[in-house]
Amino acid sequence: MQRQQFKREELPMEQLQQLGLANWNVLHIDDDDLAALLNGRRTDMLRLENLEQQGLHIPALDAKLSLRRNEDGGVELLAHPIYKYAEGPEYLTDTEIESLEKGDAVNVVKTITEDGGAKREVLVEFDKETNEFIVVDTGKVEPPEEINGIPLTKKQKENYRKGKEVETEDGTTIQYSAKDKQAIRADRLALIASVLIDGGVSYVLFKGLNALFNKPQHKEPGRNFHKAFAQLSEAEAKQVAPAVKPENDTDEEISETISR
Repeated sequence: MQRQQFKREELPMEQLQQLGLANWNVLHIDDDDLAALLNGRRTDMLRLENLEQQGLHIPALDAKLSLRRNEDGGVELLAHPIYKYAEGPEYLTDTEIESLEKGDAVNVVKTITEDGGAKREVLVEFDKETNEFIVVDTGKVEPPEEINGIPLTKKQKENYRKGKEVETEDGTTIQYSAKDKQAIRADRLALIASVLIDGGVSYVLFKGLNALFNKPQHKEPGRNFHKAFAQLSEAEAKQVAPAVKPENDTDEEISETISR
């Protein structure tokens, strides 16, 4: 998971319209793909139409999409088509590149040195759908606070940032994936995660999750899922409940306010 990096009103609607993915302010992509874009991730493979590139008109192209912020602070749309050749990062060894491309390794964690001498840790994955390597700064990966109401330990959060599998007390195993549009894979089809958003805790229901790499997925949820789901439903009910009437307001005044 990653923090939301873009606001919906920042979406480059003109670019989306040109690709046949929007009509005025109405988007023609599903909610999961929209969430992926706003959170700085990639969508699933989408059919893009009427592309203009280097003076050439491309009627249709299958590609994944992502957003980036340019030097002026604006938001641009990036297309990730299926590349003919995969170019691995220079800091990976030939063995690491081969392992990722063949699927023998899920990801590789590397510490790299920037031009100024600063060091940072990155997680590298290979997307077979686009034939492309994906690099994410592990410091930007936000681990969940809880899974199905069970808090993650400091060590579990650190392992999650590094793309390792993390098993919780109720038997649910999760793993961060930069190439997955929900950014999380699991050995369950659904789970409830609590995440920190703008200084507060929000509970998110993840469903239709992709399986862990090369491992089976259980249809039944984790042992604590139903309890966490009941708590989530209760919290949502409180959010839509009517506000308590102030003592100095009459019933007529409240009715008049609601009817406006």
